[in-house]
Amino acid sequence: MESLCIKPIAHIHSDFPGKFGIPRQSGLVEELTARVVFEPEYRDPSAFRGLEGFSHIWLIWDFSQARRKGWSPTVRPPRLGGNRRLGVFATRSPFRPNPLGLSCVRLAAVEQTGEGPVLVVAGADLMDGTPIYDVKPYLPYTDCRPEAAGGFAGQPGEDTVEVDCPARLLERVPEEKRSALLAVLARDPRPRYQDDPERVYGMSFGGVEVKFRVSDGRLSVIEVAN
Repeated sequence: MESLCIKPIAHIHSDFPGKFGIPRQSGLVEELTARVVFEPEYRDPSAFRGLEGFSHIWLIWDFSQARRKGWSPTVRPPRLGGNRRLGVFATRSPFRPNPLGLSCVRLAAVEQTGEGPVLVVAGADLMDGTPIYDVKPYLPYTDCRPEAAGGFAGQPGEDTVEVDCPARLLERVPEEKRSALLAVLARDPRPRYQDDPERVYGMSFGGVEVKFRVSDGRLSVIEVAN
């Protein structure tokens, strides 16, 4: 059996220290920004020559915090309430034979820093510290297929909620991260199979801890702590 040993070329730095709250797909929350910082051996500026001409890129990454021993041929997609099993290859579940993720993100900038070229990206759905295995340019003429069928996930299907966050609490969030936090909350971070209006949920984002409840389509922030 052939095998391939691959190692990270970079790591992403995002506002999500944990998995809870991360958008379910890339591009759903464009307000989110993150930085892709490369390992020293991959910081040669010539490796990035021409990249600034692309508006979007693909990130190939590691589900590093969702590892399990072995794999299962079927999984329970949260999109379907966690009550129906589908083949793992018909889903984007992290629990795969090889734990590889694929995300399309907007390339906001290529910055020249003391850590070499750093990619500033928007709309990423990755946890802070996620290993990146490769970066490839997004090509609209071949990567975009408007006529494609999307199976059980054919439409975004992400129910949005109204967000009620008192100004005194929002002020505890760094100003440059407020719009991104509100956009994340509007996507309703709860697992799709949970709908308890009395339950208090908590998520870490951008250096703060946010607690909230959701009832009748309204998400109410009840605490923001540094």
